[in-house]
Amino acid sequence: MSRRRTVRGVPADLATIARDVGSLLVIQATMMTITVGVALLFREWYQALSFLVAGGVTAAVGFAARRAFTEAPAPKLKHGMVIAAAGWFATAVFGATPFLLSAYATPQAVMAGFVPAGASWEPATVYGASSMSSLVYFRDPLHALFESMSGWTGSGLTMAVHEPSLPRALQWWRSFIQWVGGVGVIVLTVSILARPGSGSYALYRSEAREERIHPSVVSTVRTVWKLFLVFTVLSISVLFAAIVTSDYGSKLPLWRAGWQAVNHAMTGLSTGGFSVTDNSIATYDSPLIEAVLLPVMTVGAVAFPVHYAVLHDRDWSELYEDVQTRWLFVLLVVGSVVLVGQNALAISGTADAFSGGWLNVGVAFEALNGVAATLGLGTPFRSAAAGDAARDSVFQFVSALSCTGFQSAPIGSWSAGGKLLVSTAMVVGGAAGSTVGGIKIIRAYTIGRGIAWQFRRVFLPANAVVNAKFGGRTLNREEMDREFAEAAIVSLLWVGLLATSSLVLVNVAGPTFSYADALFEVASAQGNVGLSTGITGPSMPTLAEAMFLLNMWVGRLEIIPILVFARSLLYGMEP
Repeated sequence: MSRRRTVRGVPADLATIARDVGSLLVIQATMMTITVGVALLFREWYQALSFLVAGGVTAAVGFAARRAFTEAPAPKLKHGMVIAAAGWFATAVFGATPFLLSAYATPQAVMAGFVPAGASWEPATVYGASSMSSLVYFRDPLHALFESMSGWTGSGLTMAVHEPSLPRALQWWRSFIQWVGGVGVIVLTVSILARPGSGSYALYRSEAREERIHPSVVSTVRTVWKLFLVFTVLSISVLFAAIVTSDYGSKLPLWRAGWQAVNHAMTGLSTGGFSVTDNSIATYDSPLIEAVLLPVMTVGAVAFPVHYAVLHDRDWSELYEDVQTRWLFVLLVVGSVVLVGQNALAISGTADAFSGGWLNVGVAFEALNGVAATLGLGTPFRSAAAGDAARDSVFQFVSALSCTGFQSAPIGSWSAGGKLLVSTAMVVGGAAGSTVGGIKIIRAYTIGRGIAWQFRRVFLPANAVVNAKFGGRTLNREEMDREFAEAAIVSLLWVGLLATSSLVLVNVAGPTFSYADALFEVASAQGNVGLSTGITGPSMPTLAEAMFLLNMWVGRLEIIPILVFARSLLYGMEP
């Protein structure tokens, strides 16, 4: 039996994984160094020190792993999946250190200075420290890890109950890790550190990214980043204009309006959903800001190859010829209309959900009331709250399907039917090859086509030669069966974990929350969305918080890399 190859006495497989995970940590250390500058800009000395120490530790570990195993072999697909799983978890762990260090390094008197004037909420006490600033929550290591995992995976669920009471360096860090994590820290590493032909495709595929813009994966991901930067600048510009013209934003200093525009543009485009305002997008109560964010969130849910074809090749036909993009627009329109109807019908039973007074389209509502009365549904559109229901329903459905997680309404007060529709959108998600979570539209489409394909085969002779048109490709029987099987396996595992987790959550969340609430919350975590019915927060059960770490991690990597990682821990990398 031949000896297994080693690198510095370490098995070659493990050396490859350690080296490339080290590269990810080097990237994160660079990001921490940038954030030191942000802390210094705002004279947040304790935060600057925390990020400096965290960055130094992260860089030391990352560079040590890279240098020790420089000669390790290039990663194959099995390595790429383990690197993706281990890398995302390592990034979350090291990304939590600035939260934890900042919470312990900052004196309580300094924490009080982060709390906005006029704040009236009760102070929280965590491990002996009491403060009205949400920074105090990150003294709990689990809360710090949760915030980091939520940020890196683009989930957007948060332990920071009052985001404006955080130091601005941490506000920036939360947005920064979502912005980078939206495209993928592994994609970022490939674009900067990988050498052409050095196994970068294995890393690229490990994040479920198959479509290439260029023949070279390195060129592809660099193009993705260029597009992302352009979209970010455009999003900041239009959002800043919307904020300063809103009632809320017009009272803010320009620099603060700009700060909110930068952070919300970064987390909106990356479909992450972290906010720097106290009640997410509901803080603004502005139809204009919500309208501006709709295309920002939608852009983040469209696959980057489609963006490239439209912007670089001027091929506008991709917007309807690409199967995922076409179905994304269909689902956005149809789902919004259905959710508007559902919430309008449920207004009488959800008095606290919709305040009314924004939209007055009396003629249209009267016509809809006539139809509803004919169907025996009463007159659901007579109340002014129906306008508010329509506005919130459209925004929340787009936020859910794009997996952004910006919240403009108290969804916890919605009917079970409304929560179920939003949960379904969070499970499906946007297009593969974009920044979103969820199962992805292409898998849902494949399963639908596969079911129709199986029924069709029942009526055909066994020896019939049948091809299927699928996303611009012509597939034979074997190829269609393979596509259907792969989509079904991933989706079944994904939904299985969703069902199991929701059953756990409904039993630990307490009697205040229904199963619809539990299912919604798990769909949000596992779909990397960030909408909440009120379960997620520092007071949530420890078991549920730890479970959500798994849900967010699995959701970002679409479960297979996690299973490969678990298998490698138990049995090694050999077949």
